[in-house]
Amino acid sequence: MPDLLFVYGTLRSGFENNYARLLRAGSDFVGPAEVRGSLRAVGEYTAFAPDGDGVVQGELYRMREPAKLLSALDEYEGDEYERVEIQVNGEPAWIYRSRA
Repeated sequence: MPDLLFVYGTLRSGFENNYARLLRAGSDFVGPAEVRGSLRAVGEYTAFAPDGDGVVQGELYRMREPAKLLSALDEYEGDEYERVEIQVNGEPAWIYRSRA
């Protein structure tokens, strides 16, 4: 199981919701990162789509206890999003993308 998580939305460091704070408390910030793909509107939020030639800017975190933290973040992301594995800087990482 990868211990890296790429975030591009409300889990980034500029947000103060409970889950963004939980991520920061349970992870080490690796740094800014980018992945190939695009962002799409899902209601009032955005969702990653692994298509196109675009670049999505975000942040990369190394989770100390991935299984425990991801369980909480899966709940936060809800049924609209699914967690999938991608490559970030040549390493496997998780990202949440739209189920639609």
